[in-house]
Amino acid sequence: MTTATRSDIEFQSDGSTVRGWLYRPATTASPVPVVVMAHGLGAVKEMRLDAFAERFADAGIAVVVFDYRHFGASDGEPRQLLSIGRQLADWSAAIDYAATLDGIDPARIALFGTSFSGGHVLRVAAQDRRIAAVVSQCPFTSGLASAPTVGLGPLLAIATRAVLDLGAATLRRAPVTVPLTGKPGQTALMNAPDAAPGYTSLVPAEFTHPNAVAARIGLTLPLYHPGRSLRKIEAPVFLGVCLNDTVAPPRRTLRYAAAAGSNVEVHEYPAGHFDIYVSPDFDKVVADETTFLVEHLRPS
Repeated sequence: MTTATRSDIEFQSDGSTVRGWLYRPATTASPVPVVVMAHGLGAVKEMRLDAFAERFADAGIAVVVFDYRHFGASDGEPRQLLSIGRQLADWSAAIDYAATLDGIDPARIALFGTSFSGGHVLRVAAQDRRIAAVVSQCPFTSGLASAPTVGLGPLLAIATRAVLDLGAATLRRAPVTVPLTGKPGQTALMNAPDAAPGYTSLVPAEFTHPNAVAARIGLTLPLYHPGRSLRKIEAPVFLGVCLNDTVAPPRRTLRYAAAAGSNVEVHEYPAGHFDIYVSPDFDKVVADETTFLVEHLRPS
């Protein structure tokens, strides 16, 4: 049971309200470091981000967890609009917000990203010199590397829906959507054998989470290569790589890491993409990440 306190928060990102949670550790030390967190492809904070946040807070680190605009508790219309540019802007707004909180040390801000956001934090940290440390687990680092995991038929179907969705946006109609997860061979952004059961298992029993996003992301997803930013990051980076990852292939991620500097710590786990969110793999990964954050967020 965590000793940290959690409160609801909200802040602005390009005129829209972003909502989330703030965890404050049960410590008399002040100021304390802070980790800013958001989830992966179409996911929201209730899908096990609280489990990671509690561990970090129990180690004396404050945590800001947020939902992107258009998802979860945050505002933004239409719903389920997955925009890389908007999500990166939300990260910047969240960092700005975290830096202004009472009792927070703005010189000790870390980022935690997982899956799709594992790529986002690499992009953000390469551009924002305020970041003191980065945790990127099972990261999406290359659209070209991940695309073949979906299959040619589903990729073509996604592209068709994406074009229709852009047309709907032009006509100000409701988005044409594509499923986030599906069975192998089905039209979905993730259709590896473990994708649907793994993703669904992260959704709390009492929680309803749409298994769909606006299909237009299908045109930009293959062109997104956040792994290229890894070599530009100056802060320490924890790169958690799942060796049995069927969604974000590890080979390309490890190649990016090999070309990066000595500030990148590669941690390899014999696990699948969704395994590290739940025990027993979760326990090992979160312990390693906590050790990394405590070490690199010490007062200077």
